[in-house]
Amino acid sequence: MDIARNTFKEAIREGKLQIGLWVGLADAYAAEALAGTGFDWLLIDGEHAPNDVRQVLAQLQAVAPYPVHPIVRPVIGDVPLIKQILDVGTQTLLIPVIESAEQAAQMVAATRYPPRGIRGVGSALARSSRWNQIPEYLHKADEQMCVLLQVETRAGLDALDEIAAVDGVDGVFFGPADLSASLGHLGQPNHPDVQNAIVEGIKRVRAAGKAAGILCADTELAKRYIEAGAVFVAVGVDTTLLVKAARQLVGEFKGVAPVSTSQSVY
Repeated sequence: MDIARNTFKEAIREGKLQIGLWVGLADAYAAEALAGTGFDWLLIDGEHAPNDVRQVLAQLQAVAPYPVHPIVRPVIGDVPLIKQILDVGTQTLLIPVIESAEQAAQMVAATRYPPRGIRGVGSALARSSRWNQIPEYLHKADEQMCVLLQVETRAGLDALDEIAAVDGVDGVFFGPADLSASLGHLGQPNHPDVQNAIVEGIKRVRAAGKAAGILCADTELAKRYIEAGAVFVAVGVDTTLLVKAARQLVGEFKGVAPVSTSQSVY
């Protein structure tokens, strides 16, 4: 048994567009249903969805047979929590609220074993090593780790060049909802000031040789971000898709008002 290749990391390094979907239903059955729909990646959300480590594990197991890459977002960049998430088999992390190069370097270190980093060694207990059934796992794991960092505040934008320059950072993801609030436009992720900041941020990340990403369910705006250079782009959220479809269906029979056409997923 060999270690699984991180095909997502390989793709974004090569600049291949990866289209994803946010998964917030916190249920392995729902995650598996989505795993076969054709997306390149699914984001298992532990920041705003009620996912704990066991629920993340169940969803990783559910999507494993499918040709889709699971990415996990912890609630915050906490080193012990990252250790647990990696040990259940996560290879790609999306870590929120990064505002400095120092934070970025610590997050990279959390995904690497000593002496390169500070990840705790406990592979005999870990699904990631298939309980020590992957030969030389401890020496192979670091190369398959993919670290994506969220810049979603004014402070993060100010430090963007330094964050993107940190060795081991594979990509920078822009969080439009929190970024719009930080820039003084709460609830307006499509505000021109926010859009312009994101487009400029994408270009700065690409100039640093790293991949840029975003979540945007507005088709035309998402295409604008892709044209600017975004290479991993989530284009919807499972909860939003479910509620919208359900309201449209019941509306045909009961006249329930449809979901707002703003396409907001924040």
